[in-house]
Amino acid sequence: MSLITIIIIAAVLVLLVCAVTAGTLAARRRKLRERFGPEYERTVESKDSRREGERELRERQERHDALDIKALPASVRDRYAQDWARVQEQFVDRPDDAVHEADRLVTTLMGERGYPTEGYEQQVRDLSVEHGRTLEHYRAAHEVNDRSSRHQATTEELRGAMVHYRALFDELLHNGDRPRESRG
Repeated sequence: MSLITIIIIAAVLVLLVCAVTAGTLAARRRKLRERFGPEYERTVESKDSRREGERELRERQERHDALDIKALPASVRDRYAQDWARVQEQFVDRPDDAVHEADRLVTTLMGERGYPTEGYEQQVRDLSVEHGRTLEHYRAAHEVNDRSSRHQATTEELRGAMVHYRALFDELLHNGDRPRESRG
């Protein structure tokens, strides 16, 4: 074999390895985007590099996979649905209290499903793996809840927070599936 033939074969092999590597990275990136939804872009943009953001998302996924997330039996789902109805009824007379109670109820439900509840930021990271498309609702509700604690939220903002909490509540309550019927 001539030196030119060896160089051409080596170059083709290098290009082949590069193409396979690029394809693997693209597939991994696509899977992360599909899994995390809008949370993918949010996390990548918050980091110094795409690689660092994707590494964090993979770490979140590994942590989540180690959790014992469980579906709720129908009787437990019914009890939570009744609890939510009571919280909504409370909104008319005590909107601030209702929003605080909605936050507590969502956190309790998370714990019952098997999510750790040790702090808001960790909750967001853990929820992002299965509930990335609903996470903005949770962030918005949490922000209003914080402002409500300082008596800085309007009634309309509190109403919006209840809607936001309800989005995540429904998803957690129905094990990530869409509820069959909406309870007001």
